[in-house]
This record gives sequence, structure tokens and C-alpha cells, in this order.
Amino acid sequence: NSFARVWIPDPEEVWKSAELLKDYKPGDKVLLLHLEEGKDLEYRLDPKTKELPHLRNPDILVGENDLTALSYLHEPAVLHNLRVRFIDSKLIYTYCGIVLVAINPYEQLPIYGEDIINAYSGQNMGDMDPHIFAVAEEAYKQMARDERNQSIIVSGESGAGKTVSAKYAMRYFATVSGSASEANVEEKVLASNPIMESIGNAKTTRNDNSSRFGKYIEIGFDKRYRIIGANMRTYLLEKSRVVFQAEEERNYHIFYQLCASAKLPEFKMLRLGNANDFNYTKQGGSPMIEGVDDAKEMAHTRQACTLLGISESYQMGIFRILAGILHLGNVGFTSRDADSCTIPPKHEPLCIFCDLMGVDYEEMCHWLCHRKLATATETYIKPISKLQATNARDALAKHIYAKLFNWIVDHVNQALHSSVKQHSFIGVLDIYGFETFEINSFEQFCINYANEKLQQQFNMHVFKLEQEEYMKEQIPWTLIDFYDNQPCINLIESKLGILDLLDEECKMPKGSDDTWAQKLYNTHLNKCALFEKPRLSNKAFIIQHFADKVEYQCEGFLEKNKDTVFEEQIKVLKSSKFKMLPELFQDDEKAISPTSATSSGRTPLTRVPAKPTKGRPGQVAKEHKKTVGHQFRNSLHLLMETLNATTPHYVRCIKPNDFKFPFTFDEKRAVQQLRACGVLETIRISAAGFPSRWTYQEFFSRYRVLMKQKDVLSDRKQTCKNVLEKLILDKDKYQFGKTKIFFRAGQVAYLEKLRADKLRAACIRIQKTIRGWLLRKKYLRMRKAAIAVQRYVRGYQARCYAKFLRRTKAATIIQKYWRMYVVHRRYKIRRAATIVLQSYLRGYLARNRYRKILREHKAVIIQKWVRGWLARTHYKRSMHAIIYLQCCFRRMMAKRELKKLKIEARSVERYKKLHIGMENKIMQLQRKVDEQNKDYKCLMEKLTNLEGIYNSETEKLRSDLERLQLSEEEAKVATGRVLSLQEEIAKLRKDLEQTRSEKKCIEEHAHRYKQETEQLVSNLKEENTLLKQEKESLNHRIVEQAKEMTETMEKKLVEETKQLELDLNDERLRYQNLLNEFSRLEERYDDLKEEMTLMVHVPKPGHKRTDSTHSSNESEYTFSSEIAEMEDIPLRTEEPTEKKVPLDMSLFLKLQKRVTELEQEKQVMQDELDRKEEQVLRSKAKVRSTLRMTRQELESENKKLKNELNELRKALSEKSAPEVTAPGAPAYRVLMEQLTSVSEELDVRKEEVLILRSQLVSQKEAIQPKNTMTDSTILLEDVQKMKDKGEIAQAYIGLKETNRSSALDCHELNEDGELWLVYEGLKQANRLLESQLQSQKRSHENEAEALRGEIQSLKEENNRQQQLLAQNLQLPPEARIEASLQHEITRLTNENLDLMEQLEKQDKTVRKLKKQLKVFAKKIGELEVGQMENISPGQIIDEPIRPVNIPRKEKDFQGMLEYKKEDEQKLVKNLILELKPRGVAVNLIPGLPAYILFMCVRHADYLNDDQKVRSLLTSTINSIKKVLKIGDKNILQPMIVSGMLEHETIQGVSGVKPTGLRKRTSSIADEGTYTLDSILRQLNSFHSVMCQHGMDPELIKQVVKQMFYIVGAITLNNLLLRKDMCSWSKGMQIRYNVSQLEEWLRDKNLMNSGAKETLEPLIQAAQLLQVKKKTDDDAEAICSMCNALTTAQIVKVLNLYTPVNEFEERVSVSFIRTIQMRLRDRKDSPQLLMDAKHIFPVTFPFNPSSLALETIQIPASLGLGFISRV
Repeated sequence: NSFARVWIPDPEEVWKSAELLKDYKPGDKVLLLHLEEGKDLEYRLDPKTKELPHLRNPDILVGENDLTALSYLHEPAVLHNLRVRFIDSKLIYTYCGIVLVAINPYEQLPIYGEDIINAYSGQNMGDMDPHIFAVAEEAYKQMARDERNQSIIVSGESGAGKTVSAKYAMRYFATVSGSASEANVEEKVLASNPIMESIGNAKTTRNDNSSRFGKYIEIGFDKRYRIIGANMRTYLLEKSRVVFQAEEERNYHIFYQLCASAKLPEFKMLRLGNANDFNYTKQGGSPMIEGVDDAKEMAHTRQACTLLGISESYQMGIFRILAGILHLGNVGFTSRDADSCTIPPKHEPLCIFCDLMGVDYEEMCHWLCHRKLATATETYIKPISKLQATNARDALAKHIYAKLFNWIVDHVNQALHSSVKQHSFIGVLDIYGFETFEINSFEQFCINYANEKLQQQFNMHVFKLEQEEYMKEQIPWTLIDFYDNQPCINLIESKLGILDLLDEECKMPKGSDDTWAQKLYNTHLNKCALFEKPRLSNKAFIIQHFADKVEYQCEGFLEKNKDTVFEEQIKVLKSSKFKMLPELFQDDEKAISPTSATSSGRTPLTRVPAKPTKGRPGQVAKEHKKTVGHQFRNSLHLLMETLNATTPHYVRCIKPNDFKFPFTFDEKRAVQQLRACGVLETIRISAAGFPSRWTYQEFFSRYRVLMKQKDVLSDRKQTCKNVLEKLILDKDKYQFGKTKIFFRAGQVAYLEKLRADKLRAACIRIQKTIRGWLLRKKYLRMRKAAIAVQRYVRGYQARCYAKFLRRTKAATIIQKYWRMYVVHRRYKIRRAATIVLQSYLRGYLARNRYRKILREHKAVIIQKWVRGWLARTHYKRSMHAIIYLQCCFRRMMAKRELKKLKIEARSVERYKKLHIGMENKIMQLQRKVDEQNKDYKCLMEKLTNLEGIYNSETEKLRSDLERLQLSEEEAKVATGRVLSLQEEIAKLRKDLEQTRSEKKCIEEHAHRYKQETEQLVSNLKEENTLLKQEKESLNHRIVEQAKEMTETMEKKLVEETKQLELDLNDERLRYQNLLNEFSRLEERYDDLKEEMTLMVHVPKPGHKRTDSTHSSNESEYTFSSEIAEMEDIPLRTEEPTEKKVPLDMSLFLKLQKRVTELEQEKQVMQDELDRKEEQVLRSKAKVRSTLRMTRQELESENKKLKNELNELRKALSEKSAPEVTAPGAPAYRVLMEQLTSVSEELDVRKEEVLILRSQLVSQKEAIQPKNTMTDSTILLEDVQKMKDKGEIAQAYIGLKETNRSSALDCHELNEDGELWLVYEGLKQANRLLESQLQSQKRSHENEAEALRGEIQSLKEENNRQQQLLAQNLQLPPEARIEASLQHEITRLTNENLDLMEQLEKQDKTVRKLKKQLKVFAKKIGELEVGQMENISPGQIIDEPIRPVNIPRKEKDFQGMLEYKKEDEQKLVKNLILELKPRGVAVNLIPGLPAYILFMCVRHADYLNDDQKVRSLLTSTINSIKKVLKIGDKNILQPMIVSGMLEHETIQGVSGVKPTGLRKRTSSIADEGTYTLDSILRQLNSFHSVMCQHGMDPELIKQVVKQMFYIVGAITLNNLLLRKDMCSWSKGMQIRYNVSQLEEWLRDKNLMNSGAKETLEPLIQAAQLLQVKKKTDDDAEAICSMCNALTTAQIVKVLNLYTPVNEFEERVSVSFIRTIQMRLRDRKDSPQLLMDAKHIFPVTFPFNPSSLALETIQIPASLGLGFISRV
């Protein structure tokens, strides 16, 4: 039953919190209060107003993001809420309705990075914590949605952070929108900030970087809402700062940046120095700002100028003008008398000023001390006093600076101007806030006038929004009384207002500040309630502004309003030779003057156009009469028109203290600024109506606990109405709108109290029941335990008593004996102890005596050594000191000697410098000549060495070709000499040209030097003439030497070229002969190679018997492969002959090598051909003879076998019983099997003979044609060429007989009695043929292999040597080693590639053989099935020839696809760009397009077509990127925040708190909102698509891990940026959602993918929201638990933790500091947000495909009919 808490006024803290000790009753004059610090207080009520103190809001509402969410809206509530957020939660931004209140933290905060920008981009304003980025996003979104221009009005007093807020808003637009062109407009917009800060910002007592002008920047956007340009308007530049600074203040930054960079070479001409050297920069006494490097800032300023297109020449012009202003400030005047003054002659500061400005010194000096007075008839020149001259000088400096400021703004606008039409814009107004000082002058008057206008616009906008809200919800509208400051504005700007009277007084000839003050008093005093006169002053007036009363001093108003600068001084500047200076004063002659300077004040600037227009001449005089106040009023009206045409967004910057202390809150200063900036006025307007607004759903969700079950209806609106009528009896306290319920101030607090009471009562009832149940359980347990304990205790006591009696008796006996034993033992112990003590004591005394003697002895030894050491040390120290003195003395003498030598060296040093360049040139030329001679000799020696080596090698290898080798060697030497001589000639010509050019340069240098020396030094003419003669003689020597060298070389060259021409003609004839011989030898070589290949592979009779089909295929395969090799060889040998460059040494060497190689191969091949021809003839003869013999033998043995068979039958029939010879007897069966096998062997032999004959015939005919044909056509032609049709039929019968599995009729075999003889004869013939074939085959293979090896090794060796020789001849010596290494690497690479190619060929052969085996097995099965039928011989003969009869090679597919180059785009289009992934996944094999593309790449690679491979791969990659770019729609990301954070998966756990004006996205699942189920459905969709497309499981795991990381990172980032989400109930929701995601991983068997670990930071953040946060133990637990979170994230979550119910407690500041102390040693990233764009590295596992490429079928639906299989 706590009493109400209230706020009472306090002089120190403004407002204090107190609690009522006694209920208030109407009529009470005193309230009994208890303050928070523990004191009791009697608070007296005001008897007149009888106003009660303000009520405090419930703690649950304190710290809200929006001040309008507070139930009680008043000043103390606003102040307390801001203080809690700023001090406790470290939150600097707070909403107050439509206003963003920003408190300057005076500390760099990590809340402005690009990750924060991305987090706020696209979010609703109420969903995220208050931020300047949220306001910028809202403006950007409204501009795009409503197609209406926007304005962001940033205001506040100096040091509140206006400029920084405006800068961050501009950075947000630049980052989010980007630029429409490649000109990086957004970078230029941001680059304007450092320029404007350097020329418009300065250090003040309140702010180190205070903007001393106001600016309005319009950022232009195109139709796609991308930045295209910007435009800037400036207001009220404080010019008086140029010439005067208060204590601890500085001038504008640019002056100090120039002084800090004065030592740069380009700034030498400015003749600057330290800032303390100039009058205009040293007055404040604080030239440095802590933590700011002015030199670096200067570099940034220059970089920004360059980015904005201000050229280097213009930049230097700006710096010249600025330096001139500084020097002008140092110009001093001396008084001649009271009314005149002078400037000292040749005054240095004025001289420098005139030099920099390009003006005449005398003229400027004159007009600084005089002025011109013009009357109607005459013109007078009048001298002025020292004070007037000083003021005129300062006025001129201010005027120049204002013009320069205007010029820079003009050029910045030109740089930011866009040629593209602007569709819309967002304006950022950075303008000064309400100002009041001890002395307020014209500047403060203009500033406060501007703030009055802005406040009026703000009030009207707030009022308009309130009215629209009520009308939208159809609430009865009652006029809200709000403060209208139109009377104050009228007082200032109306007719006969303050500005009007000021302008009128300025026109008066003798107008003064005093007369103007009197006019003010007469016009407005006692007539306007807002105008007052101070009691003690006649030169001041008071205006009641909207924020406070301000007293203005009239002194200086007229002078500042007139803006007087002497015209003559301006004319002098306009006549400057420095082109840039007159440009600054051009706009004096224009119709619209953007600047009008004041003598001591700020300069109001109208909008500076990018291309200013010229006015009519007649208007010039009229425009010059405009006063500062008039111009400011016009520019302010223009600004207000612009703002009224846009949708405004307000940012109010608050300065928390005057000492720039970080996170320190001064309540007095804060309240003063809150009143001045209109925040409290917003609160008052809101509080006057219905400030608290709830949607029906939110109200039902929050206050469901106050309803009974019968009150809940299906219609939420009616339910809320029924409940409210019961809860709040006064119907005026609330109103029902269309979608919201509107409450008066305090009603939400009342409802919260009812809700808290209801929850408290429910908690008490629950606690009461549970505590009673727990105590009853405890009592029953205790009673049962007590009974059991009593039972056991009583038994135990009885047993103990009996035991005690027995022990007492026994103890008496034991004591008797024990006491005797103890006394006896004690005596023995004492006696033994005494003896031991005596022995130890005696020993101790003896040892002590011994130690004393030993110590004395050792001490004597130590003393001896120490004394010796001390003596040696003293000696060494003395020696060291003596040596050091000697060194010092010698060094002094050496220095003297060095000085003498230096003096002597200086006398001749100048002459050495004059000729050192000439001597170096001569030495370089001499060195070059020597080096050329050395190189020539080295090359000749190396050439002769290489010739000798090469001659020796060629003599060893080519002894039979000596004549040809000698001629070739002579040609090689001649050619080498020609090449070397040509190179030498070229080098000498280059040297000659170089010497000539150097000679010319030397002569020109000497001539120029001669002229200079004649002008500068007259006394050295004689020496110069001598040196010049020496130089000329040296030049003549050089020229003569060069001429002699060239003449001798030309003579030698002519002689040698004649000789070489003769040799060359001979070599050409020989070369032609060699080429003819080479071509003839190549043709002969090819013929021999073909013949040898054919002869090697002629099959021999008697080979080992194999399956006929297999042997035929094998022979054909080897034959075709040999032909392919034979075709490759001529291609390779013909390559060198295509390059015919007669004088190329490398080509000549290659030709020579090739000729010798061909000669050698010719000889080898000739011998091999002869040998093979003889072997072929012998083998043919043998084959014929063996065939004849085998036929005869077969016939004879067939007869013998028949006879023996008959005899065997007879013998069996006679000797054996009938049972033995019966058809079923064992002996009979054995015999029949033998007969069957022999008959099959016979048939096989017949078939093999036929096939051998057919192959011999086909190979003879195949040798003649050159073109190769496929194996199948050759075999068919061979079959057709067989003349003996009977042989074909016999072969067919034999094949079928061989493959037949059914046994022949045994009786028919038994009738042929010759099978045994045939069997024996066939075995002998088989052995004979096999042995002959094997021996010949082995010998042929060995010989061919040896020949191939020798040829290959010779080729490789010759190639390697000749390549090295050619390269070494062409390369310089230092590059030869590198070239040889490169050659070795290339050779090894080629060998590796050859081995890989051989391996691929073998793999291909194995695959083909396996496939052939499968085909043959299938055919054999078919034959076996076909042979089950009975076929007559006639039918067999008449059957047509089938492919099965004769072995033929089936067509193989190599798993490659061929396509034409022009079809590449069509292929990529069908397989990638226009492919429907769903259809591919459902209907086709997984990854079919990838297989097809891979097969196409394989074929292009197989053809060695690098261009085709590169083109296809490039097109494929680009198309995939294009498809990804087209389909780059982030589906999952928009669901994450809504599904993981906002949606209440467990309904009713967290109640919705009041949100204020800016509503959050509803957490109740509407039709358009995403839930956790949406995320799970999307994950299921992704997973099913990946599975359907056959993606590797390891890749699926990595994709899921990446998606889960994105989910965790985005959820955690939003949690860290949303205070309303950091609560205990939201932690429970997050943990439940994470458990659902883990369950999904388990269902998909992806728990080991690492996805769960990526959610660990989010899990720990949810746990952090739920754990206890009070004690040190809790802090220790948090530190150990949150190891995946950074320190910044942990502290941020604790700062943001917000109770949703009254029973929860906030985290104390001390606890957060404890956490920070414990985590200070943790080394983790200072970054607050996780990188949501982080991508894990992807590992592609190698899993070979089980799919054979040759078996892939291409469906017609892909439209790939233009590709063919290979």
C-alpha cells in the first residue's frame, strides 16, 4: 500500500522525487513528503493556484524510447526519462513525438558504422531504437513513398552536436542511395563537409568545432531515388571572428591549418609562420586543440577540394588570399595627430599583403590611412585616425573573408550541381539554436529571430499532425490551445517593427544607436506586451521570446546593419593583377548579392546559385542600399517557403553540460535547452489532448488480465469498449477511434496500476497456496522423522548405560596397572633425555669453537683478495681516465685539422662542381667503350668455344657426312659473324648518336654556364676561358676518337660484308639443295615408316589360340593406333620447314640438326627395310610351306584317325563286355568327350586358317592407299574380297560349331575313326606355329623398341642442346642462367603432361576393352540361344553375311559432346539462362546441364582448342553470374527479424508496453507478417531444392551453416539495436525459437554441419536476458557463460535490458561496471554488431560421379539438337 510519488521543484536539481507519507485531502495546505535521500519534508501548496505537484510515472514506463509513451507528460517526467536513458543506459537518442532529441555524449560511440546503417536501412521508425539514421531512413522512405520533398531540421546551441548530426544524416543518404552515375556524387557531398568546416568552424569556449554559420543542404535525387547532386545555402557567417577572438577561443580552422603547413614547399611563397606570429590568430591564447593535428586536417581539406574539382591553382589562390588576410592583420599604424595616421615605410606585413594580393603598395598604403568623401559638387580625401584606420583594416579583412567564403560555397555548389533533372530532394538544415548571453547584440537578435520563425513552423506542424490524427480516427475535435509566437514575429518584422525602424535609422544622416533606441521605446513600449525596457538602461530593450526573455544592447546595431567598407580599398583590390581576387568582388555588381558583410558580426547568405545571373545596371545602386537585416529577413522567408513545401523532420540537439565531460548530465542546462528547442511545447500540446494511444489488439494483449472470461468476445473492439466502461467510469478520460483507443494523461498509469494490483493479488494467492502446501509437506516429514529419531535415541541410550557400567568396572582395573606403568616409563624417559641433552650440548660447544677458528681463517683470505682487487681496480680506473684524456685531446686536434681541411676544400669546391658533370660524362663514355670491347671479346670467345664443342659433337655423331658438316660449319661461322657484326654496328651507331647528343648537351650547358658566370662573377673570367679551352680540347679528342673508331669499323665492315655476301650466296645455294634433299628424305622417310609399320604388324601363322573375336579386334586396334602415330610424325617433322628465314641462327641450327637426323634415320630405316623385306619374304615362304604341309598332314592324319577309330571300336566291341561299350557306360562317355573336344579343336583350326588368309589379303591391299579408313569398313571390304564363298560358309559353320554348347551326336562322331590322329597332328602343328610366331614377334618388338628409344633420345638431346645454344646466343650473360632454369622447368612439365596423356590413353583402352567384353559376352549369349535351334547346312550357306559372322569393331562414345563455335551462345542460353530449374530437378538426372557442359569442355580440350575452351568457360561463368544477379532476391532475410524477434511464438508471455507516437510493427501474427513457421518453411524449401538438384551433402551442410549464421547475426544485431526487445520474456521467446531451429537440424540430420554453433551468440544473448543480474556471483556466471559475445555486446544488452512488468528489476549501473571490470582483460573485437555479410569459406569435396559420361542421354526438351556425341 505505497503512496503516490510526485515531483517537486528544486533549485539545484530542478526537480526532485518524493513520496507522499499521508493521503492528500481537498483543502490541505501542506503535503508530508519523504525524499529519496531519506529526509522528510513539509511541502506547502501555492494558496493562489493550489496546484498539486506533478505525479511520477510508474517505473515500468521510465526509460522509454518515446517520451509520448509516458502516461504523465510534463517537464520533470521528460527530464527524468532523458537522464535515465543518457546516464544509466548510455543512450543519446530519444523520440519526443515527431522530434528526435539528441544529447551530445562528448565521446566517440561505435553506433555510426556501415553495419549500423545497413541495420536501419528499410526498417520502420518505431521498430528500431531512436537514432539519427532512423530519422534519415524515414525521410528517405517518405520521399519515395509520398513523392514529396523532405527536410531534416537540426537545431541546438553551440556544442550540442548539430553539425555532427547533419553530417551523419548526409552520410546515411550517401551510403543507402548511392549515386546514379560513376562520378561518385555521394563522395563529393560528403567531401563538402571538411571544406565547410575548415572555413566556417572554429573553437569556442563551448565547442572545439563550432559551426559559426548556418547551412541548408539540398541533396538531389533522381526518379530511382539515387543521389545526383546537392546544393548549399549558408546563413549568418560570423565575420567578427576573423579579427577578434575571445579568451580560450580560436579563429577559423583554416588559418591554423595554413600555419601548421607553412613549411611545405608549395607554401613557401605565402611567408607564413607560427599562429602566434599573427594578430588575427593569437588573441584567444589557445592556438592548439587537444587531439587535433592541423597539418593532417589541411591535407584532408586539400584532398576534399581536389575531389570537388577545385584545381591546384585555385586552391593556391584561396590560400594566398587567406595568408594575405593574416598579414593584413599585422599591419600597424602610427598616429601623426589625433585625426590622422601613417604606415611605416616599406612595412613588411603590408608588403607581403600587396605581393600576395597583386596590388600596388603605395595605393593600398594610402587608402588604408585615408578615405574619400563625396558631396554634390566636390570630392574630398580626408585622413583618418589610428582607431578608424584599424577598424577600416579589420572591416576590409572581414569583407575579403566573407567574399572568399561566398566564392568557395559557389564553387562547391558548382561541383555538386547535376546535369540530370532533379526529381526530388532532402534538405538538411544545420542552424544555430536559441542564444542568450550576458551581452546580446545584433547577431543574437538575428539568431533568435530565425528561431522564432522555425518555432512557429514547428508548432504549426505539430498542431497539424495532431489534428490529422484525430480526424483520421474520427475523434471529436476540440481546439487545443498552444503558444503562437506570431506577435513576437510581428514585433520584429512587421511595418514599424524593430527591423523596419533599424533600417530607417540607418538611412538617417546622423542616425545613432541611441536615437534608434528612443524610437523603439516610443513605438512599442507599453503598446506591445512582448517588448520591455530595462530599468537601469536607456540603450537596451527586452523581447519576450518563446523560450525566454532576452535583453539586447543597442550599441553597434546600426554599424553592423549598415555593413560599411571603404569603396576605395575595394577598388584597389579589384585592380589586382591576381586574377582570382577580382572574381570575389564580381557579385558586388550583380542584381542579387549573395553576401553583405558586417563590420563585426555574421553574414547572412542567400542561396548561392551554381550559375549566378547578372542584373541590370540600373539596379546596382538600389541593391547596394540593402541592409544586413533586410537581406537576412528575405533569406529567412525563402528558407521558410522551402521548409513549408517539404515534409519536415526535427532533430533537437542538447548539450548536457558546459564542461564537455562525457556522459555527465546537468539538469539546469538541459531544461533550459528543452524549453528553448520546443520539446516541452510538443509535450504540452500532446498532453492537452489524448497523449496515450493504443490499438485495440495491443490494449487487449496488455490488459487481458483485467478481463474475466465472460467479457472476452470474438470482436476485440467491443471487448475493449466493455472492459474500459467498467474500469474507467469517467468517459471523458478516453475516446474510441476507428483503430485506436485514445487516453487522457494519467489513464495509462492508472490502468498499469490496476494491472499491477491484479497481478500482485494473483501472485500473493499463488504464493500463499504454494507456501501452505510446502509447509504442510515439511511438517509431515518432520513429524515422521521425529518419531523415528525418538525410537532410535531411546534404544541407543539404554545400550549406552549398560555399556557404561561394564566399562566402569574394567576401567578401575586398567587404571591401577596403567598408573604404575606410566610412572615407571616417565622415569626412564627423563633419564634418557638428560643423557641426550648433555651429549648435544657438549657437541654444540665444540662445533662453535671450530666454526670461530675457521671463520677467522677465511676472513684473512678474503681480506687479502679484496685488497688486491681494490688496488687493481684503482689502477685500471686511472689508466682509463688517462686514455680518455688523450682521446679528447687528440679529437680536439683532429677537429681543428678538419676545419682547416674544410676551409681549404671550399676554395676549390666550386670549380670541382662546375666540371664534375663533364668528368663524369667522359669517364662514362670511356667506361662504355671498354665494356663494349670486353663484351665483344667475350662473345667472340664464347662463340669459338661453342663452335668447337659443336664441331666435336657433330664429328662423333656424323662421321660419314664430313663434307656436309664442314660446309655447314663454315656457314654457321659466317652467319654468326654477320649477326655479331650487325649487332656491333648497331651498338656503335647508338653510341655514336649518344656521344653526339651528349656533345650537344655539353656544349649547350657550357654556353649557358658561360653566360651565367659572366653576369654573376666577373673576377673569374680568365679561369673560365682556360677551363673552356680544356673542355673544348677534351670534346675534340672525344670526337676524333669516335671518328677514328667509326672509320676503322666502317672499313672493316665493308670488307667483311663483301666477303659475307659471297659466302651468303654460296650458303643460299647450299641451303636450297639442303631443302630439296630434306623434302625428298622426308617423303622417303614417311614411305619407309609406313612400310616398316605394316611389316611389323603382319600377323604370323602359329600364334597362340584365343577367341577369334578378341584376337581380331586386338589386331585392328593396334593397327589403327599405329597408323595414327604414323600420321602424327610427318606433321611434327614438317613444322620446322615452314619458318624459312635465311639469316636466323636458330633456324639454321634446327635445319642442320634435322638434316643430320634425317640422314641417320634414313640409313637406319634403309637397313631396317632391307632386313624386314627379307624377313617378310622368308615368313611368306614359310607360311605357304607350312600351310601346304599342314593341309597334307591334316588329310593324312584324318585318314589315320578314322582307321584307328574303327580299330578302337572293334577292339572295344570284342574285348569288353556289352555293358562297357554301351552308350551310357563311363568309358564310353570319356571317349565321346575326347572325340567332341578334338572335333571342336579341328573346326577352330579351320576357322583360324580362313581368318588369317582374309587378313593377309586385306593388309596387302590396305598398304597402297594413303588415307586411313575405319576398321569396320576395312573388314567389310576384306570380306567382300574373299573369292572363295565356300570358305566363308565354312568359317561361319566353324564359328557356330565352336560356340555350340550342346554335345554332338556321339554315334556320328564314332563313325569318323580319324579324330585321334587329327588331334595329335594338330597339337604338333600348333606348337610349331606358336614357337615361330612368338620368336619373330619378340625379335621385331625388341628391335622396334630399341630403334624408337634411340631415335627419341637423340631427338630430345639435339633439341635440348640446340635450344639452349640458340637461347644463349640471343640472351645477355646474366639472363642465361634464368633461361636454362626455365627450359628445364618446361621440359619437366612437358614430360609430366606426356605421362598424364599416356595414362589417359591407357584408361581409355581399359574402358574400351571392358565395353567390348560386355558386348562379346552379350553376343555369345545370343549365339548360344540361337544355336539351340536345328539349322540345316543348306540354310547356313544361304544365310546373308551378318556382322556377327565376321568380327567388327562397335562404335564407341568417348563421353564428349561436339558443338560449333557459333552455337556457343545458344548452348549457354538453353542450359543456363533459360533453363527451368524445377523441371530439371524433377524430370532429369541431377546436374545434367553441368554434365553436358563438362562433356563439351572435354571435347574442346581433346582438340587442344584453347580458344574454344576459354570462350566456353567465360560464357558459362558470366551466364551463371547473370542468373544469380537476376535471381538475387533475398527471400530469407526479411523474415528473420519478424519471425525470430517480433512474433510471439509463445502467446501471452510478454505483454505489449505503450509505444508512443511511433508505433512498432505488431507482434501479433497478421496475414502479412512473418512467423517462425515462415522461416522453417523457407528452410525446408531451400533444403528440398538442394536435394532435388543432387547437391553434395557436404555442400548442403555448408549452405545451411551460412543461412543459420545469417539468421543468428541479423537477429542479434536487431536485438542490440532495440531496447524494447531486451526483456526476460523476449529471451524466453528467442530460446524457444532457437530450439525449433535445432529441431529442424535434427530432422534433416544436419546437427554436425556446424550450423548450431553459429547460433551460439544469439543463445547466449537470450540466456543473458534471463539470468539473475544482481550479485558478484551473477557477474562471474555471466562472464563465464557469454564467451561467444564481445564485451561491447554484453554491456549493450545489460544497458538495454528493460522490464516489461513491475516485478522485474532494472540492471544497476554498479553491476554493469562490475561486468566491465571482469571483462577488461578479454581481448575481443570492439565492434558492436556481428558482420551479417560474413561468408564462410566453401570447401568443395571431391566425390567422383558414379555416372558414366558415355551413357548420358540428352533429352529433346533441352533443345540441344545442334550438338553431337563423340
